[in-house]
Amino acid sequence: MPDKKARNWAMLMHFAQLLNMFFPFLGLIAVVIMWQLKREESSYVDIHGKIVLNWMFSYMLYALAGMLLIYVGIGVVLLVVLKFAIVILAIIWGIKANNGQSEPYPLSIRFLK
Repeated sequence: MPDKKARNWAMLMHFAQLLNMFFPFLGLIAVVIMWQLKREESSYVDIHGKIVLNWMFSYMLYALAGMLLIYVGIGVVLLVVLKFAIVILAIIWGIKANNGQSEPYPLSIRFLK
């Protein structure tokens, strides 16, 4: 089990994604900064930084697909589902990170290994 400090940093990285709801790309910048500052100190933080960044990059691809599919009519539905997914998954995975669990987000493409 990772120490409390590492679990808190991992949880904060998951919650930092929510900044994107108010300021575009601020969540991504916050996660990258936190991950770069703490990944050498804890392998647990390193793992969660990769998990969060993989999900954020996947989310961006899915959002791009949703924007392109707006012309077909299903893009709006996809974008709304993605907005709910990022909020719900960030909270759930943040709690899991604080409990010592490390698993990727569902439908997350693995860019960073």
